[in-house]
Amino acid sequence: MKPQDLLCPKPGGLYCPPGDFYIDPNRPVDRAVITHGHADHARAGHGGVAATPETLAIMAERYGEDFAGRRTPLTYGESFTRDGVEVSLVPAGHVLGSAQVVVRWKGMTIVVSGDYKRRRDPTCAAFEPVPCDVFVTEATFGLPVFRHPDDAGEIAALLKSVEQFPERSHIVGAYALGKAQRVIRLLREAGWDRTIHVHGAMERLNRLYERHGVDLGPLAPATAGTKKDFAGAIVVAPPSALADRWSRRFPDPVDCFASGWMRVRARARQRGVELPLIISDHADWDELTATLGELRPGEVWITHGREEALARWCELEGIPARALRLVGYDEDEGE
Repeated sequence: MKPQDLLCPKPGGLYCPPGDFYIDPNRPVDRAVITHGHADHARAGHGGVAATPETLAIMAERYGEDFAGRRTPLTYGESFTRDGVEVSLVPAGHVLGSAQVVVRWKGMTIVVSGDYKRRRDPTCAAFEPVPCDVFVTEATFGLPVFRHPDDAGEIAALLKSVEQFPERSHIVGAYALGKAQRVIRLLREAGWDRTIHVHGAMERLNRLYERHGVDLGPLAPATAGTKKDFAGAIVVAPPSALADRWSRRFPDPVDCFASGWMRVRARARQRGVELPLIISDHADWDELTATLGELRPGEVWITHGREEALARWCELEGIPARALRLVGYDEDEGE
């Protein structure tokens, strides 16, 4: 049996013929298994969705309670079987509820990582490696130049800037699902116990994280108070808000952006970012290659990102690899 008999790329996404379901399909299908709640992986309109309870809650928050015809919640380690194909979910370490999909059939195991990272994240369960015949990986930061620094050092740089410029506000651009809550928790761990002001677009997801046990500390809407009230304050907002009229309410704001792409200085300059924060929810080059070296699967399939460099690394390591070039994944989502 070939791995393609169990999973194969289709225009709608990665498809399992014997089980008749898709993983993270890019269009509505009858049966979908979803790795996590980012919009490029989790879409509304499916007949049925299997995912972790946290991902199902995120989809309901984003799309409404009727986002799918049927829901199948799967906690980590729990499985279901359809037409002889066993499906289970294990942590991916990307955002709250994110999961790798483990597919087993007739003695073959394929693991679909979705998006993942290997470093500690106080807001979600850590990635768990699963031995497999085929590992399906992302490669968003699949170039050797992308080596993310320690998160604590980036947060320390932010707090040092706040101390140096007490008359200015600091606006941290961070994606509403995952990155925003992680930045807030990292600030709390670094000792920042003051109120953090948040953009309205983040309030519902912040409450969802707190319902699932992630303590974000004192938060307040970024619209409450006068301009002078925000001197020395930290504000967390979607990246698009940095260039919006919305940001003008703050005193001489220091624009910050938490993203793995801030490793590329040209990107920071293009966005007008004064304080780049290299904090990513995706695996960097070292995490990608360490994961593949640890698993040593029979094959590696690369879904999206910098496929060529990672495929070349696999070739040098004697691991067969190929790029699936699946469409529909946004490299900026949750970066």
